[in-house]
This record gives sequence, structure tokens and C-alpha cells, in this order.
Amino acid sequence: MTITINRALIVAAVAALPAIGFVAGQAMAYQPHMQNALDRLRGARAELSAAAPDKGGHRVRAIDLVDRAISETRAGIAYAR
Repeated sequence: MTITINRALIVAAVAALPAIGFVAGQAMAYQPHMQNALDRLRGARAELSAAAPDKGGHRVRAIDLVDRAISETRAGIAYAR
């Protein structure tokens, strides 16, 4: 009887491991600060795109830098997964 209960517990524990790992991974993957930063960077890019084009090249440079920041932020979010 004890052996059957122990086997059942082991089987249940092994079966639960993927689900536990999935839930833990999801909890660690959600990064509200990184996601908020990404949202704000996208908003900044939209504002820069809507601005008057004649800014001595600074607007274009700022758009490029924001695009790079968006890329790095996405990479940071992906890295934590």
C-alpha cells in the first residue's frame, strides 16, 4: 500500500512539473517596467514622426535613436524569458 501511494505521489509530481515551470516562466516573463518603457518609446517615436521635419537633422537622429532603444528594449524583454 505504501509503495502504491509513493508511486502515485511521484507520478503526480512529475506530471505537475511542466505546468509549474510554465506558470513560473510566465510570472517571471511579465515585466511591467520594460513593457511600459516600450510603450512610451513607441509613443515618443510617433510624436517625433509627427513633428515638423526641418530640425537640422536632429529629429531624424532622434527617431533613429528611439528605434534603437525600442530594439534594445524588445531584446531585454526577450532575454528574461
